[in-house]
Parts: sequence; structure tokens; C-alpha cells
Amino acid sequence: MILNVIAVDDEPLALGLVSSFIEQTPFLKLVGRFSSAVEALRAIHSQKIDVVFLDIQMPDLNGIELARVLDNSKTNKPRIIFTTAYNQFALEGYRVDALDYLLKPFNYEEFLHAANKALAYGELLEKSNTPATAAATATAPEERIEDEYLFLKVEYQLVRIALSDILYIEGLKDYVKVWLKSAEKPILSLTSLKSLEEKLPSKRFMRVHRSFIVSLDKINSITRNALQIGKVNITVGDQYKEAFSQFLSKWV
Repeated sequence: MILNVIAVDDEPLALGLVSSFIEQTPFLKLVGRFSSAVEALRAIHSQKIDVVFLDIQMPDLNGIELARVLDNSKTNKPRIIFTTAYNQFALEGYRVDALDYLLKPFNYEEFLHAANKALAYGELLEKSNTPATAAATATAPEERIEDEYLFLKVEYQLVRIALSDILYIEGLKDYVKVWLKSAEKPILSLTSLKSLEEKLPSKRFMRVHRSFIVSLDKINSITRNALQIGKVNITVGDQYKEAFSQFLSKWV
């Protein structure tokens, strides 16, 4: 798989270095290099770009602002890898769904590590868009097999999680904690509980509280207003009691 890539940096030396790294990487194709985010945005709208290696501190439109524009775009949405000398933008880069964050000065090994993330993401996206996958999704959206999984963004990488391994998911302010039967500590991901609720099959997972989604086959015991998974007791919220009661009726 070959990824179409552009480099964006207002510093000529930095732009030249990133461009040279791209050109020596077999699965990357440099299709443009720009000294401003505005110029890059025009290029992104005029051709298919898979990945943007993007500086943050630039005049007119900075890298974070460009990433936000692209994040709201419904078409031509490339993945972003930030290249910056400022580590204080790391959290903001995470919030705009950046694939990675390279802190200057970085070497080719660090660059290649980020590029491989982009390749893995591209291959995953290509696989998910194959006719067989699309047909299966269209004909049986609720049919899930035991070894199916989802991908969650954890720090700056995508982590594959088997649905069968999930005990419950706890929603925080900006994050979720995914508690697994195979691990003592939860996986922390910057996403919303609502977003995960939409991705998970309703026959296997249920939202029972504004802060909790549970795996139905991991429930050990149930009362009218609460359930237990392992040693954890989870209260059923008022707005979820009707749906939970319907589920409970199948048990008794």
C-alpha cells in the first residue's frame, strides 16, 4: 500500500528534512510540500491525501487550526502527524485525533515509527471498506461473532480490543475507561461514552447509567436497581430503568 503524503512547515530546513524522510520511505509518496497551512488546505481539497506531516506554530493558520478544519470535513479527511518543537500542544493534538506527535528534533527512526502507524491505519481502513466487509455490515449489522473487536485510540496509537474481553466501560469527563477481564488496569481512551455506545452491538452491551455501559454476558447478579460484574456494583440510572427492566424480564 502506498500513502499519498504532504509535508507542511514554515521553516525551510525542517520542511526539507521531513520531505527527505518521506522520500526515503518506500510506502510513502510525497505529493506536495508547503510552507503554510493555507496552501496545504487547497492541496488537500484538490487531491487525495492520506497523511499530512504538519507543523503547529505557523502564521495565518496554525497546525491545530488546520487539523480542526479537517476534522470537521466530511470528505478528503487525511490523518495528521504533528511535527513540532513544542510539547505543550500534545493534549490538543490528541483531541483533534492526530495519529502521532513528533517532537523536534526527531530522527528517521522516530519518523518511521509514526509512518508505520499511518500505514497500519490505512491498511485497516482499506480492509474495512472491502466489498465483503461492507456487505456483511449491510446485511447483518447486529450479528457479531465472539472474536470481533473494536479499535480505540490510546495515546497516539490504535489498540485492538476484543468485544468478548470487555467487562464494562466507565465514562469520565473527556475520557472513557474500558475495563477488561484480561487486565487489572483499565484502558484509557479520549472518546465519549455515547460514541462507543453507537459502535457496540446492542445485543451484547447496554447503557445502564449516564457513566456506564456493561457487557451483558459478564453480569454476575442483578437486583431491581443495580447489577454486579465481578466485585463491582453498578447502579442503574433512572432514565435507563425501563430498558433494563425489559432485559431483566428475560432472566426471570
